[in-house]
Formats: sequence, structure tokens, C-alpha cells
Amino acid sequence: MTRRSGPPAARIPLLLAAGISILAQGCAGPDRAAAERERLRALVEDYFEEYLKLNPIFATFVGDDRYNDRLANDISPEHREQSLSLERRFLEEIEAVDASLLVDQDLLTHQIFRLDRQRRIEAFRYPDHLLPVDQFGGVPNHFARLGSGESIHPFRTVKDYDDFLARMSGFAIWVDQAIANMREGLERGVVQPRVLMEKALPQLAAHVTDDPQQSLFHRPIDRMPDGFGEADRRRLGDAYEAAIRDTVVSAYARLHAFVRDEYLPRARSTVGLDALPDGKAWYAHRVRTITTTDLTPGAIHDIGLREVARIHGEMERIRAAVGFEGDLHAFFDWLETDPRFYFDDPEELLNGYREMKARINGLVPRLFDIFPRADYEVRAVEAFRERSASGASYQSGPPDGSRPGVFYVNTYDLSARPSWAMESLSLHEAAPGHHFQRSIQRELEALPRFRRFGTYTAYVEGWGLYAESLGRELGVYEDPYQHFGALAAELWRAIRLVVDTGLHSKGWTREEVLDYMDANTSVGEARAVSEAERYIAIPGQALAYKIGQLRIAELRARAEERLGDRFDVKAFHRAVLEDGALPLDVLSGKIDRFIAGRAEGVSAAGS
Repeated sequence: MTRRSGPPAARIPLLLAAGISILAQGCAGPDRAAAERERLRALVEDYFEEYLKLNPIFATFVGDDRYNDRLANDISPEHREQSLSLERRFLEEIEAVDASLLVDQDLLTHQIFRLDRQRRIEAFRYPDHLLPVDQFGGVPNHFARLGSGESIHPFRTVKDYDDFLARMSGFAIWVDQAIANMREGLERGVVQPRVLMEKALPQLAAHVTDDPQQSLFHRPIDRMPDGFGEADRRRLGDAYEAAIRDTVVSAYARLHAFVRDEYLPRARSTVGLDALPDGKAWYAHRVRTITTTDLTPGAIHDIGLREVARIHGEMERIRAAVGFEGDLHAFFDWLETDPRFYFDDPEELLNGYREMKARINGLVPRLFDIFPRADYEVRAVEAFRERSASGASYQSGPPDGSRPGVFYVNTYDLSARPSWAMESLSLHEAAPGHHFQRSIQRELEALPRFRRFGTYTAYVEGWGLYAESLGRELGVYEDPYQHFGALAAELWRAIRLVVDTGLHSKGWTREEVLDYMDANTSVGEARAVSEAERYIAIPGQALAYKIGQLRIAELRARAEERLGDRFDVKAFHRAVLEDGALPLDVLSGKIDRFIAGRAEGVSAAGS
């Protein structure tokens, strides 16, 4: 796998960089090195403070409630200019810090911070702000979850309720900006695919109601804490009903009418990002940013084809082992249709995952000696987004531990939720996957906040898929059908390499993607359509899983080969997790240092 060439400091392997830094410190003196460390630490904290002010929802996400009464109009020209100015200013400041005087965590911090600023500045070349609405995510969907009382905005105090009233006003401003941006996009030829906007329409319509009490934004009022006084209860109830009716519902109605009447008739029939102006460069940028590698779309497409073929071979062995006499495609079809593999009731599916949680929690100490303090719970995906949501997802709990993380399970269309997929899905989304990685990272209080709360999709999703691969070592996948389910899940991620690059760099249509899925994997129609349209909506994101997993597996293989009998899988997992999310090139350097350090210990022990 090709490593990012990057800026000069990023090209230096961490072990060499650390050695140079130590020598430089010796020449420069401890006072100067200490001054540069403090300068770096103050700089990254100053950046984070300014970033929170510009991005108040992110502030809420990290548990900082100072800006809970704000919703940024982050797609406005003014906000974009402020954000670009912030990135440029702090890139200049980080480049003025002498990295040769830094070691260990400070050196990591310098490298990561500099790379982040460069990537974000590059992103401003591309007009994402002209595509603010789709069926998969976006502010309209996220704001509904925020206002439901089941997401990150707290509804514990009277101030919390008043804060969200102000955020409702901010949402109306954002909607009007989105409409203006989408009109500009129509004029510039930067337009969403029609198939996505057709799916977005019912999502928007779901929030248009004549009765404010039937809106999900009324739920916090329905669940108001008992300790609130009667005057506050009446005031807030009246204010919420007025704001829901006159502000929130009105905004969703405006956006819905615009999409239906003005945007949808001019939406494009193509689906790839490369069909838009400068789309090939745009997609290549997204690939670099999301994978944190220099892999090209063509190279990733070829990796996907090879991985699909390899995984098919492993599936064939399971098909033969269970005595199924048809070919692999017939085996897929049988697994998709046999009623033994499906639940009749959504609550049964949820309870199955809750039982699995208890079992897997008892097994993870076999491979780990680092664990999150936070717990997680299993919850169904909300009805308003279940038709287009993925099969499962994870949402971190707040840093203060006041709420657990949430493993969301999609219970819509149970015929698309086979039981043989459950073990691998639980390993990925919960323990030891996203719940472990994200919670441990948030609990690393000594890290600078931009690292403690930062993310790199290839690392995060790569870890999730790597966690799936640990099933047999952990003691799950004992049922051959569950093992097949793990391979089917891995196959999906390999297929994503093929179809995402196919869609956005090779001119594939939505139908060609669905045909490729049907020919190569076991999939229900509902999931196939949802997955295909997800790849259309967020180009490049789906590449992160397999590219990240392949890099982590490659690093583990390197450590096993170099360390031999002294390889300790628990120590390796701790090394991957203990510094939070990292770009893959930075992670590689860090693991090379880990291997070198333990190899030196082995040599010393044997001498």
C-alpha cells in the first residue's frame, strides 16, 4: 500500500524524526525545546477554541455547552470565509514551530495538526456547500435527531430547553441558505442526482405537520424533567409549540417545496461525482482525504477486485463444509430466503443484539488489556430515517459519561436483517469496534482536544472492520453461518472499493452497481438500494473500511514477523488504540516505533 508523500515533516518516518528531534534538542538546549513544546500546545488549543465557536454543534458533540444556543450557518459565504481564514492562519503558525525540537506525543501532534490544516484548505477548492441536502445525512436529518431529545443536545435543564429554541431559529436560517446555495448549484451545474433527492423528499415531508404535538421536536416537552416548575413548564410548552409550527415546520415545508417544485425537475440523471465540473479532481481529493493515502481510484478499484475474488474463495470453503450442493450464488440465495435466519419481530432482533453484547463483553479480555470506561446500549434506528439508513451505526456518548454510547440497529424490513450477520455487525459497531475505539479516544484526557475528539475515517472504519476479523480469535463465529456472515460483511467492504470507484471515476450507473452487488454477494433488495444510494451520496466514504483494515492487518503482520514468539496481541491493540485516531501514514510510523522498541527489548533480553 502506497504511503502519503506529504509535506517534508510528514515524510520522515516517526522513528527517524524522533531521533533527529532528540539530537536537535541536545544542540538547541532544553529551554528552547520546552518553549517550542509549550508554543505547540497553546497553538493547538487556541485553534480548537476558535473552531468550537465556528462549529457549535461540534462543541455540543464534545460536551462543551457554551454554544448550545447556536446553529452555525456553515454553508454561508461568511462562515466559509471565516473557516478558510482560520485554517490558513493556523497553518502558518504550525509551520513556524520547530518540529525538530519535538518528540513523542508532541511530534505526533505537530504532524497531525499540519496535515489536517493542509487537507482542509485543499477542500475549499470544491463546492460541497452547493450540495447541502441528500437522503443519507445532512443538516435536515441531523437536526431532527438533535431535536428529538435522543441525540447530543441535552434536555436536562431549563437553559437546555431555551438553548434549543434558539437553535430552531438557526435552523430556519440554514434552510434558507441551503435553498440559495442549491439555486446557485443549479446555475453552475453542481446538482445532486435525481435518485437521491427523490428519497430526500419523504424525509423532509415527515417533519411537516399541522399539529406541533405530533412532531418529534415536541418529544422533549413530552419528557420534561419532573423538577421543572409549573411556570417554566407552561412557558416552554407554549414556546416549543409556536417554534415548531412557525419556525421548524415552516422551514421543512419551504425546503420540501423547493426540492419538489424547483430542484428535482433539474436534478441530474448521472450519479457519479466525476460527472460534475472538476469532478475527477474532486473525487481524487476525497479519496486522498478519506483514506489518508496516496492511492488512486484506479488502484483502489483493482484492490477491490482482488479482495472480492479472495473472499469468494473462503466462502466456497464454508459452502462445502456445511454440505450445500449448489454453487455459491445458490448458497447466497438460500441464506437470504430460509426463514430460520430471520426474526419475526423487531424487538427479537434488538434483544438478540443485547444478549450478544453480554457474551462478547466476556470474551474481549482474551485480546485486549485496554478498555473504555463508558458503556453502550442497543437501540432501534428512528422511524423517520429507517428506510434509508444503513443496517447499523454507532453514536458515541458524551465525554462526561452522562449517557452511554448507542449501537443503532435498523429494524426496518426484517427480511433484510439476517441473523447470520449479527456477530460481525456487533463486533464492528460495538465491542471491540467503534465503541472501544471512539470511547477510549474520548477518555484520553491528556491528549490535545483536537486529537481527543478528531477522526480519520480510514482509521475509525478500518478499526471497525479489523475488529470483525477478530471474531474467531475471540471465540465467536463458531457457527459456520456466523463465520459466513463475517465473510459476507467483509465482502461488502471489498465490493465498496469496486463500486464506489466505479460510480465516481469509471462512469458506472446505479443499475450497474446493483447488478454487481447481485452477482457477487448475498443481499436483500432494500439493503442493496440503500447501500448503493449511500455511495452516491457520500463519494469515497465507503473506501475507508477496507483500506483502513488492510493497513492495520498489514501492520500486525509486520509486527508478528519481526517479533516472532514475543509478539503480544494485547500490546499491539493497545498501541493502535492508545493515541486515538491517526492518519494511516502516521499510524504506520507509530507502529514501526512500537515494533522497533519491542525488538530492542527482545534483543536485550537475549543478550
